[in-house]
Amino acid sequence: MHYMSINITFAAMKVLLVCLGNICRSPMAEGILRDKARERGLRLTIDSAGTNRYHTGEAPDHRAVAKMKEHGHDITDLRARTLEPEDFGRFDRILVMDTSNLQNVLRVPHKSSHGSKVSLFLNEFQPQGNQSVPDPYFGGDDGFEDVYQMLDKACEAYLNTLDGKS
Repeated sequence: MHYMSINITFAAMKVLLVCLGNICRSPMAEGILRDKARERGLRLTIDSAGTNRYHTGEAPDHRAVAKMKEHGHDITDLRARTLEPEDFGRFDRILVMDTSNLQNVLRVPHKSSHGSKVSLFLNEFQPQGNQSVPDPYFGGDDGFEDVYQMLDKACEAYLNTLDGKS
């Protein structure tokens, strides 16, 4: 009897994180998720986008960069981009920061089967809570810290589902 050796390479899960302008919440989530996945040895392709074009091409908000640096994450390499219809085919999961942007995401033309990829990000650690990550843009430093803590918990919970710790 002959046995054939097969080398199987699993494609990385592709995750897109979405907020309004892609300069505060979603790049923070991208940085946290990227670093935590790397620490766990998980293969993920992670990106972020916004539902509007206000900040396309811009670096993350300086307060988001500072808060992330305070917690050991570097997001200075990220640049804002706008959600595109093609993202529904490119990504396995699209995790959205709030209910308003969830509606915006679902308005982007996509195959009906791709809608099941989309959910609120905080539902990862508070299932069916349908809670939104508040936009810290018009708030102070405390708002960015609160958002960081929410995103950190949601990233941890999401990764637990991927590596079987949930």
